[in-house]
Parts: sequence; C-alpha cells; structure tokens
Amino acid sequence: MTDLQVELREGTLQNLELANAVIERAVMSWDLPDRVKRLSMATYRYTEQDLEHLQLVLAESADDRVLGVAAWEGADPKDTPAGCRSLLLHGIYVDPAVHRGGVGTRLLAAAEAAARAQAMDGVLVKAQRGAEGFFVARGFRKLAVQDPARDYPHRLWKPVS
Repeated sequence: MTDLQVELREGTLQNLELANAVIERAVMSWDLPDRVKRLSMATYRYTEQDLEHLQLVLAESADDRVLGVAAWEGADPKDTPAGCRSLLLHGIYVDPAVHRGGVGTRLLAAAEAAARAQAMDGVLVKAQRGAEGFFVARGFRKLAVQDPARDYPHRLWKPVS
C-alpha cells in the first residue's frame, strides 16, 4: 500500500470514542488469543482522565475518518538510557485496513517532533513484542534489561536531535 494522505490533529474528549474504536480494531488484529484481546481491551482504551496527562494525536483521512492514534507523555528517567530526558510513547494504533500505508510512521514522526520541541533527548517505547520490528526499522534500538523485576523486556529507545 502506498502512503496515505493524512492530517494529524489533537485528540480531545470529543473524538475520544473515535480514537478508542481505532484502538479496538488494531488490538483485535494482534496475534494473540481472542480471549486475551477481549479481556485486556479496557487497558488499551483511553479515558477522559488520560487526557489530563497524555498528549493524544489522531491521524485522519481526507474524509475525516480516524485511521490511527498515538499517545505520549514524559518518561520516568529510570526507564531511559543513563537517565536521559525522554518522551514515553504509550502506543501507536493503526486501523488494520490501512496497515503499511504510512500512518504509523507519520504518528511516530509526530512523537519525535514533540520530543525535540520539548528539548527531550529521545523517545522511549514499551512495545508489544510483535511491534518491535516496526520501531527497529525506524531507528530504535532495544534496551537491555538491567532489573528483571522492574524493566519491561520490550523497551526501545531512539535519540532525537
């Protein structure tokens, strides 16, 4: 699929339901047992309270369909390399109907731009195991697990300049 033309805009309470619908479609496409996806769905949906501390960004098509969602906030320095200042990317979710259309890449670029605008050192993501390839292909490197009791095993880091 070729890159789609998308516009990015801020996620708000008014479009939260549309964002969560994309998240649900994305999660349901993951390579996990359906029961696991159904039981965990509530943890992936964003709420009004999440909007108080997360930046939510939507990727919309020319006909105003929400095709993707990304969310981020400042990361805990304990999770980043050498305590760097970092943006924590909570997730990128893309409607399965437009996978490989550049939507996820555009959302990731927006997160990187936000990190640079906030004078952060980089972007940290705690990815699903199946999503590691997406991030590695875009310049992220996997971080070693230092403390198995604390460190998420699929942490990836990309410096921004």
